[in-house]
Amino acid sequence: MKAEATHPAGQPAVIMTDVHKWFGEHHVLNGINLTVHKGERLVICGPSGSGKSTLVRCINRLEAHQQGTIMVDGIELTGDSRNIDEVRREVGMVFQQFNLFPHLTVLQNCMLAPVWIRKVPKKAAQEIALHFLERVKIPDLADRYPGRLSGGQQQRVAIARALCMTPKIMLFDEPTSALDPEMVKEVLDTMCSLADEGMTMLCVTHEMGFARQVAHRVVFMDAGSIIEENTPELFFTHARHPRTRTFLEQIL
Repeated sequence: MKAEATHPAGQPAVIMTDVHKWFGEHHVLNGINLTVHKGERLVICGPSGSGKSTLVRCINRLEAHQQGTIMVDGIELTGDSRNIDEVRREVGMVFQQFNLFPHLTVLQNCMLAPVWIRKVPKKAAQEIALHFLERVKIPDLADRYPGRLSGGQQQRVAIARALCMTPKIMLFDEPTSALDPEMVKEVLDTMCSLADEGMTMLCVTHEMGFARQVAHRVVFMDAGSIIEENTPELFFTHARHPRTRTFLEQIL
């Protein structure tokens, strides 16, 4: 797959307009304006503390923004719990830490949300879970407990668990940062295969090879603001902002 993939022309999946977020006096998101189209793959990068994770966490209201508007698949995220629940049903999220339930098997972890949130019968939920475990290439681990898996395997379970809700949008918050280097590739390969299927994806990551291969667009954040965005080719070869160029020199 080429980095210069055609930008999707579909309807917006996410629209953030003048979004601000504070933690106390710390201005974490400072006037974010961002539109992500259905089928688009967006990579968000930047230095630690730049607001990247907070941005994606606001998209499913794990963090509440205090100013501006966020629309997800046509639904505005406000304090209305019904809207929040509706958005969360359609937005999957994979975290830095795997957040699997240690007392449940891999299969039970994957079945939980379809049964309790989507009210899918258990037999059907099991079929869905096995399908997505096959999809991330670990069907043989269905009966194991998370504590018996490697970090890479646990993260692939977390991806399968999110997919079991058949989300319209997937959010990844530095999904490889907690992994040993040799486990990173298996998770990135899983994410690349999702991208091949046209999943709308927002991914916070420092894996620039992944950004080059998969992204339609790369967004660079610093100090709570988006200061540059472009196609991967132009982002990596003709970055305009001095802060972006400094960042790339440090990590490439």
